[in-house]
Amino acid sequence: MDSTSIITQVANPKDEEIVCNQEKASQSDGSLKIKRKRSIFGTFLCCLRDYNVEPVQSNHGSRALVLPAGENGTPAKHDQVPVLPTSSSPVKYLLPERNTSDYGKNCVVIDLDETLVHSSFKPISNADFIVPVEIDGTVHQVYVLKRPHVDQYLQKMGELFECVLFTASLAKYADPVADLLDKWGVFRARLFRESCVFHRGNYVKDLSRLGRELSSVIIVDNSPASYIFHPENAVAVQSWFDDMTDTELLDLIPVFEALSVEEDVCSALRSLRGR
Repeated sequence: MDSTSIITQVANPKDEEIVCNQEKASQSDGSLKIKRKRSIFGTFLCCLRDYNVEPVQSNHGSRALVLPAGENGTPAKHDQVPVLPTSSSPVKYLLPERNTSDYGKNCVVIDLDETLVHSSFKPISNADFIVPVEIDGTVHQVYVLKRPHVDQYLQKMGELFECVLFTASLAKYADPVADLLDKWGVFRARLFRESCVFHRGNYVKDLSRLGRELSSVIIVDNSPASYIFHPENAVAVQSWFDDMTDTELLDLIPVFEALSVEEDVCSALRSLRGR
């Protein structure tokens, strides 16, 4: 297993710029046989850029937008068959029954990478966490940066909602990161790559499989490919890498305070988008 394939991320624009410069230099040499040198992390990110996603009919009948290249997912392999949710499929919900303390609360599904944190296999001098991950007998160090205001954001979300971590990364990486990040037990459940639907080269988070009314579910994610089945349930955030002046999570708190008392979050989100 490629060590970097444990994390599903969008490409950092800084890395893309480096890769682009390398490609231009290679082409100017007039040799197509020269292998481009990239870091192991850069190679992984490159794999995430080359795909196209077609519109998908959502459960509420709305159409998702065609997504630009470079959001989420990896190229399909021969043993990965695209799957679409169908009404004939046996129902097996991803989430357990609500805790008594969460009765009456809306459910918020929160992404991890580039939404709450940014992780890298390259050393980061100011990393908040360094997480060892064992892959094929070799231990790799993952350097994790916390997005500004993530602690305040998570504490508030835990007060207002039933919170679920849902990431397309593997549990062996994401679970220890969540242990370090969530000191307050905000996440009632954690869902990883195996809970996603692999659809047209992307790991999609199918909210209809959660076992919650869709009218009460919100997904917070930086990648439109992740919520292509249910765009009307999404609060999109900008991908975050290392900007320590970022305030998006802090700015979103009033929005979620308003959404926490809505009976139909989809209608409320439509109104917000209209404004």
